[in-house]
This record gives sequence, structure tokens and C-alpha cells, in this order.
Amino acid sequence: MYSPTTVGVKSVNLHIKPGEFVSVVGQSGTGKTTLVKLLIAEERPTSGSIVIGGWDISHIRGGDVPILRRQIGVVFQDFKLLPKKTVFENVAFALEVCGTKKSRIKKIVPQVLKIVGLSEKAGRYPRQMSGGEQQRVVIARALVHRPKILVADEPTGNLDSINAREIIELLKRISEFGTTVLLVTHNREIVNSLHKRVITLDGGMISQDNEEGKYIL
Repeated sequence: MYSPTTVGVKSVNLHIKPGEFVSVVGQSGTGKTTLVKLLIAEERPTSGSIVIGGWDISHIRGGDVPILRRQIGVVFQDFKLLPKKTVFENVAFALEVCGTKKSRIKKIVPQVLKIVGLSEKAGRYPRQMSGGEQQRVVIARALVHRPKILVADEPTGNLDSINAREIIELLKRISEFGTTVLLVTHNREIVNSLHKRVITLDGGMISQDNEEGKYIL
């Protein structure tokens, strides 16, 4: 929660096209996480509007939030995997909580595991996997509802450089399928290697928005 005198983001005006790959960068405390929370309706704007795919979610009803979040896949830095469930079960769980039929789960889960390159590790538990593999499971879980948007909030923060590059390549591939990817990161090397649009936040405001930008702070 924010105090009445705290401003998370202000005067942010941007349009992201379907299928675009965008990096959001900025120092800690500049509003990156607030922006993510606004997109998934974890926070609500005190003014202005947020429109996703033609749907104004600025004053979204609580009952509609689960519908929104099925359209927006979210990948966090900490994996949040269930340790006592296998890879298959972790991914399936995201469908089970929505009441998806078992027959559909058995069809969808192998498809997303194939996308992230984990088809042969469906029966493993998180503790039996590397950090990079665990992050792939998280991405698979985020893809089960075939979201229009994938928000990756510091997805490489706990990974070494090799695993980080592999995760970014996977996100690029997902973007090429037509999914809009919003990458929130501190990783200068990754942002500069992408040659994609870069939005820089400073003091809760957009200080730069470059079509083929670099990490400049």
C-alpha cells in the first residue's frame, strides 16, 4: 500500500503494440514494480486510465481480476514453485485453480513444456532442477492461459549469465509467436543486446522511450 503522499508513477503515457517486445528499466524505486502492479490490477490508479486490449481496467471489479490475469502471464525473479509438486503438476496447478477439465490440462501442459524445452523433465521436482530450468517452469506456467501479454519482472535476477541469456532467448521466441513481452530488468547487458524498445523510468515518470534503445541511466 502507498501512503497518501507517496507517488508510485505519474504522468506515464505510453502505448505498447500487440506482439511488441519492450524493456522497462530504471533505478530501484523509480516505479517499475508499481507499473507491473497496475497492469495486473494489484494496484489501482488514482487518476488516468489503463487500457489492455481495448479493456479499460482502471476501475476493474474484483470479480473480473482473475479474467484479466489469465490474459497477462507474469514471471517473477523468485520462482514461487510448489516444492512437493513435479514440473508437470506445478504447471497444471495454474489450470486446476481455474477449474479446467483434466482432459484439457493433459493436452495443454505438454504443449507449454515443449515451448520452454522441458518435455523430458515433466516428472522432476524443483529441487532436482537448475535455476534456469526452474525459471523455464515459471514461464511455462505463465503461458498456460495463452496470455496476450507476458510480464517478466527481473526474470534473470537469480541466474548466471548463461542461464540468463537462455531465458531471454526464450522470451524473444515467445514474442515472435505474437505475445506482447514486457521485460522489467536491471541487466544492462541484456537490454543492450536486444536492440528493442526501451522505456526508462525516473522518479515515477518516463524519462526516455526509444524504439531501439539502450540501458542509459
